[in-house]
Amino acid sequence: MNCIVLNQQKNHPLLARNLRRLVDWLAMRLEERMAPEKWEEVCLLLVDDTGIVQTNREYFGKDRPTDVISFRYDPIPGEDEAWSGDLIVNVDRAMGEGRRRGSPDRELALYIAHGFDHLSGADDNTPEERRRMRATETAWLRQAGKEGALRPLFKSGSTVGEQRS
Repeated sequence: MNCIVLNQQKNHPLLARNLRRLVDWLAMRLEERMAPEKWEEVCLLLVDDTGIVQTNREYFGKDRPTDVISFRYDPIPGEDEAWSGDLIVNVDRAMGEGRRRGSPDRELALYIAHGFDHLSGADDNTPEERRRMRATETAWLRQAGKEGALRPLFKSGSTVGEQRS
């Protein structure tokens, strides 16, 4: 699968190599979960509060920032029969919530994992669905940490190993 990472936010410098390592690791989890379905491409767009509002307004009628927006596209009939998707992740929100919860790096990683979880077909419309998604994302990040795929994402150097309260 091809993963494209576009950093359109300028407020928080990121460590591109560490971000790429995590994105590629999560893309493998997505492929495993969706097998035998094939994935062509996922585009991760990193934005700020302002950058995510337009999409949230246009597609969901909500004129406010959010943490993650994901779009999954069905395979095009007659072509490679592969899925694709877009993840829009709000880095401002990850930094703010992460500071409050103890780790901006972990918060951003959680948002990205949450987006990949949505691409796999998971939903969070009910408390039970939210609980299942959080369990999956937490397990993914724990395993990513064990395998060296979860490292600091912000140049400011917050700690990825800190747990959420």
